[in-house]
Amino acid sequence: EVQLQASGGGLVQPGGSLRLSCAASGFSFSSTDMSWFRQAPGKEREGVSCISSSGDVIYYSDSVRGRFTISRDNAKNTMYLQMNNLKPDDTAVYSCSHDPGTGKGCYDKEWPVVYKSWGQGTLVTVSS
Repeated sequence: EVQLQASGGGLVQPGGSLRLSCAASGFSFSSTDMSWFRQAPGKEREGVSCISSSGDVIYYSDSVRGRFTISRDNAKNTMYLQMNNLKPDDTAVYSCSHDPGTGKGCYDKEWPVVYKSWGQGTLVTVSS
């Protein structure tokens, strides 16, 4: 059974930083492209970033590029999202997802359409 558990969210002031983690199990993590999504209240889910299985291909949404950094540790079956210079618009529930087997989970700018299911998310609130 695939399990994806995001953690590390919380309340932070504008300009602050947080590091999210995604613990994965139930599939071959080191062979699977991964991603972060977020969903703000009243808005559709948005793809934030993806990372290829080896970590050598990465995409970011325009809204977070230059502020967020995705990474992974295949030895620990864990993916991370370092979020700096946070803004109120970053407030959302952040979830992680895995490529269900397409091999195109971080192939081009259309990567978000590959992902079909998400683990339990973690709430990030950016407010003063």
